[in-house]
Amino acid sequence: MESREAIGLLHTAWPRIVAESRAVPGGKLHYQAIVYHCLRLVGVPARQLGMNVKQMFLDPVTEDFRRRADRRHPDFAGAVEPIPDVVLFSPAINGDWRRRRSEETARHMLLAIEVKASERANARLRLGEIAGDILKLAAHREELAHRGYAMTPVMMVIDVAPESRERMTDGALAESRLVAASNAVGWIYCSPVETVAELPIVAP
Repeated sequence: MESREAIGLLHTAWPRIVAESRAVPGGKLHYQAIVYHCLRLVGVPARQLGMNVKQMFLDPVTEDFRRRADRRHPDFAGAVEPIPDVVLFSPAINGDWRRRRSEETARHMLLAIEVKASERANARLRLGEIAGDILKLAAHREELAHRGYAMTPVMMVIDVAPESRERMTDGALAESRLVAASNAVGWIYCSPVETVAELPIVAP
């Protein structure tokens, strides 16, 4: 599997993800499980699909990751541990993405998906938290590129809360899409009535 194929499989799985997400309101971990399940249904092998994949970057080069590293306890300063919600790997990962294999995990990532969900009572997803995840995804891609690797980042927003007052505002939604586009991060979104899938075109 290469990046183009991974993106294609996400496109194929997307209608199933939307249908299942709309059918059962839940929390972020529930929607992550739906994403994983639907990707398996469209043919992603279990040995190439991870959830909550912990990585370690020593001496990060991006401003975003350096800032995250500086916020850590002094005993762990100088490193950052991103944990993408769902990751599609190339076959070379060989079904093992434990923390102790962070170099292999970085080398063989094809697609990293961050999931946000409208799950709070009487509150919406806000632009700041969506934008923060988009910038983290973009920084993650840059850290990998600095090490000679490549990954396609995707921000997925499951905004299916039955109450409209608990879903994103039109303004926050529009701004979030602009932040994703300006950082070349894939944007994929669904509400009870709308779906959007804007994923990058990967060169052959």
